[in-house]
Amino acid sequence: MPGSSYRPPPPAAEPGDPSSSPGVTVPHAGSRSRSISPPGLDSLALCCSITQQQQQLASRLLGLPAGADMAALSSTPSLGRLLAAVKNASLHSRWQAVSSSSARYSTVQDPQEKTFDKILIANRGEIACRVMKTCRMMGIQTVAVHSDVDASAVHVKMADEAVCVGPAPTNKSYLNMDAIMEAVRSTGAQAVHPGYGFLSENKEFARRLAADGVAFIGPDTHAIQAMGDKIESKLIAKAAKVNTIPGFDGVVETVEEAVKIAQDIGYPVMIKASAGGGGKGMRIAWNEEETREGFRFSTQEAASSFGDSRLLIEKFIDNPRHIEIQVLADKHGNALWLNERECSIQRRNQKVVEEAPSTFLDAATRRAMGEQAVQLAQAVQYSSAGTVEFLVDSSKNFYFLEMNTRLQVEHPITECITGLDLVQQMIRVAKGYPLLHKQEDIPINGWAIESRVYAEDPYKSFGLPSIGRLSQYQEPVNLSNVRVDSGIHEGSDISIYYDPMISKLVTYGSSRAEALAKMEDALDNYVIRGVTHNIPLLREIITHPRFVSGDITTNFLPEVYPDGFKGHQLTAGGQKELVASAAALHIAAQLRSQTFLGNQRVSNSSQERRRWDLCVELGKERHPVVVLRSGHTYTVEVGGDRLEVSGEWDLASPLLPLKINDTHRILQCLSRTATGEVCLQYLGTSFKVRVMSLLAAELSSFMPEKVPEDTSSILRSPMPGAVVAVSVKPGDTVAEGQEICVIEAMKMQNSMTAAKTGKVKSVHCKAGETVGEGDLLVELE
Repeated sequence: MPGSSYRPPPPAAEPGDPSSSPGVTVPHAGSRSRSISPPGLDSLALCCSITQQQQQLASRLLGLPAGADMAALSSTPSLGRLLAAVKNASLHSRWQAVSSSSARYSTVQDPQEKTFDKILIANRGEIACRVMKTCRMMGIQTVAVHSDVDASAVHVKMADEAVCVGPAPTNKSYLNMDAIMEAVRSTGAQAVHPGYGFLSENKEFARRLAADGVAFIGPDTHAIQAMGDKIESKLIAKAAKVNTIPGFDGVVETVEEAVKIAQDIGYPVMIKASAGGGGKGMRIAWNEEETREGFRFSTQEAASSFGDSRLLIEKFIDNPRHIEIQVLADKHGNALWLNERECSIQRRNQKVVEEAPSTFLDAATRRAMGEQAVQLAQAVQYSSAGTVEFLVDSSKNFYFLEMNTRLQVEHPITECITGLDLVQQMIRVAKGYPLLHKQEDIPINGWAIESRVYAEDPYKSFGLPSIGRLSQYQEPVNLSNVRVDSGIHEGSDISIYYDPMISKLVTYGSSRAEALAKMEDALDNYVIRGVTHNIPLLREIITHPRFVSGDITTNFLPEVYPDGFKGHQLTAGGQKELVASAAALHIAAQLRSQTFLGNQRVSNSSQERRRWDLCVELGKERHPVVVLRSGHTYTVEVGGDRLEVSGEWDLASPLLPLKINDTHRILQCLSRTATGEVCLQYLGTSFKVRVMSLLAAELSSFMPEKVPEDTSSILRSPMPGAVVAVSVKPGDTVAEGQEICVIEAMKMQNSMTAAKTGKVKSVHCKAGETVGEGDLLVELE
């Protein structure tokens, strides 16, 4: 049942929000002031090049008298930034002009162009917050919907009004169409933005909104129907002369039919849900056994995620790149392609790192892909922002994969290189306005990279979900050209009910190298405590030589890490850096504990020490070190080398900026004990280090070692989730690799198998139960 709506107080400027960027403040109705801060401006040149109408607008925004001499005032930095924004805004005179170093897109609203007074966002998390930011800039009131467990979520606090639409499970809240429709009616919302996922590609939801006279900020039901069904969309793509992948153009009804079709097409094949996307309901099969298993799991996942269990089968293109084209179309027959995004870094068919533009496409291929994407959009009379996804082989042949009739997760990188606010464009189109731009107006300015930061354990299948509460959370928004789209804050809970995404971390640069360097820095400065996260994997990806060179495919992760991800592998030099850093921090912590208000705790203590002989244990190796201190510099002798570790760091801060010889590093101290055990995050990966005196090291060798658990006879859950099925009972004999149970986490089903042949001693779970990471599922004799 929907709850009553309420109006929380307007939020203060969030870190990383465009409103917190320095620059010229441009007031506009119904929203907070925003800032303009484009780099590298020549004010006098801009004065001479903008039109008289644009100069008048700039004068009015700055409060200058009519007829003010712009050229004479061109040395004023504020004027220069404003003139740049006004000149580059559009062909029309605008009231708002916004472009921030953190957002990298412009939201420019003509006061004569009325859209909506109130929009309901039928989503949660970061995408709901993202839509609300643009609505706020446009002077539009917002309504949030939420489940009962999301009552204190950021998107709820950010909205002008909020309505509870049900309990935690998505089918009872965010997919509860009746409750959301009631929320629309009770709040008087004139339009609904669905974000992505949930009801964003549900034609019935769009139809019901239209019947109530409420605008759906997305395409019409015909386009959703046509492109939401992978079978129908493939037939339409063929008719529109779009390159398509060879395969079976129909619904696969049974597992036996699936096996026959796969054999006819030739292995490998892709089994995937006809409805939906996001990697759910997709399996690659290389033989008959995998086809049977893939058919079963894809059917179950498709039914669970989309309420539609239909499947199709097509040829799997080995070693492809996943490159997509962003399109934008209006209700007047105009359509544009907004360049491409490279989305090849994936795990389990879900994207991890994206970038725009692609290192692989040349201008001719880019144009061909863009034109075919527009042909497809026009074939279904598409109107809104949408994405046409392609697989591209090594010869730059490209094949239509699917069209997503919604805003993509990775839309920020397109906004960075084009300067367009895609959410604003969707709102304008939904109101019936024509596009303001022509194809020749769409630029590629610089390079943008997005890392999806998840609450996941990257050491398990490149990322199995983690749950918990964010006990400490700090986004790296203090860095320039860094954008963080998130819907959480310190204290937020990551639960099993929803996607485990923490945020989308975006960096921008004039070149790819600059964007990559900024991403490396941003990941090092990102503080996340309370849940396991995938920053170690993200950092290794963006610094790997293959990725840096652009040599990537959708098989990147299994090819680079065939035995699974193991974290950063320390070189001899890196090992010495880590040992020296741990030793220096250990001594710094000791010295801090000996002082109070800047004075020695024991007034008659002997002269302050300058030398320490220690032993640092890293992994199974022990390193004798000598530490010498001079002011804020620690000289550490380790392995025959002398390393200088310096920095005026705050040991209470989660970030520890160090200078090791001539190299700057950002380390994070994840934990520290009184016995010298410390966990340091170094180059993205956490390492357990133990710093001891020489005597303590000698005595510790007598301590008994803990015997590791025999995991071959037990099966524990590798992640939190729900038990879908249990295939065995006590007394059954199982073979190595045989399925024992199925765990569903974040709408993905995972088969748990026996590690050895044996007899089932006991079963500790049953279908329908919720289990946590590490919970005992089954014991073998």
